Amino acid sequence: MRFFILVAIIVFSSCKNESVNPIERILHSDSKKIKTVVDSIENHEVQILFTEVKKVKDSVYFEDHSFQVDDNTYFYPASTVKLPIAILALEKIRTNNLIDRNSIFNIEGDSVKTTLSNDIKKIFAVSDNGAYNRLYEYLGKDFINKKLKEKGINTRISHRLSVDNSAHLKTKPIIFYYQNQVVFKTDSVINQPIKPLNLNKIKKGKGYMIGDSLVNNPMDFSLKNYLPVTALHQIMKQLMFPELYPKNKQFHLTPNDRKFLINTMKILPHEAGYTSNEYHESYVKFLVFGDSKKPIPKHIKIYNKVGNAYGYLTDCAYILNEQTKKEYIITATIHVNKNQIFNDNVYEYDTVGFPFLAELGRQLIE
Repeated sequence: MRFFILVAIIVFSSCKNESVNPIERILHSDSKKIKTVVDSIENHEVQILFTEVKKVKDSVYFEDHSFQVDDNTYFYPASTVKLPIAILALEKIRTNNLIDRNSIFNIEGDSVKTTLSNDIKKIFAVSDNGAYNRLYEYLGKDFINKKLKEKGINTRISHRLSVDNSAHLKTKPIIFYYQNQVVFKTDSVINQPIKPLNLNKIKKGKGYMIGDSLVNNPMDFSLKNYLPVTALHQIMKQLMFPELYPKNKQFHLTPNDRKFLINTMKILPHEAGYTSNEYHESYVKFLVFGDSKKPIPKHIKIYNKVGNAYGYLTDCAYILNEQTKKEYIITATIHVNKNQIFNDNVYEYDTVGFPFLAELGRQLIE
């Protein structure tokens, strides 16, 4: 059954009326986990988008609220870029009748053989960088950005993650197999040069580490990936509620692939075979549960993608509370880098970042 949309956008203001903006109510709360950030809000680059998904008979509408959201102010999206790449990989593979998401493949010259399904599970269960890099290699920078632009998504993906020469413009061929026989091989592609971003706060901090050496200059992020809060939020909406968008703005997935992707987005590490103590249930669930290692209640379903790098913590989540029958979409980012040095691994994730996002999420969905 088709849904029809009525979008109500309520912009953040200085008014303290609780009915106007739940984000503002929470930021004025007495919670120490919130106040620690609010008391020095200018240091944390906080941006928040909150949507309550409301349903009336056959209609769906979004009630949106925001805080400090600004596409022109840069933050590093880290692993949240894996969300659109997973979607686009499933979209691309359906165009080739010789292969599907369960076809075995490897990058030419790499001994690791896997499938799209396995890599997507790794991406959402533990945010695996190798899995993302293989999908990036399959898609290529230019294809990724062309497809996202076609969907009306304001973003720029430019590089792989956590590897040397991550922004190398040439992709490697991907070899697909069936019963140990090659059935398809992609061509190597040389992508267009990366254009520097021209955004506010694109140079950050007062220094950064290269190995054991400190460079006493701000770190330049102009060639890095760019995926603003509004784009992440839009991707989640278009994925979870495709009927509300024109055909040309939808992700063109088969019903089976879409169901697989959405189910995988809520997967917990142990459900994907990661059983060490490091991979507790909230390992990649920053909102609501990011400050706890306890099991997540069964009635809370979180479909999300997080990012964690350079002192930035970001989470984009569709959250369903099966007890209250309420649905939410929350996208939030915070920066915790008190000494303003990048790449030194001295960030206040555990003391400031995770507690803030967890408490924010709890209060938004209570």
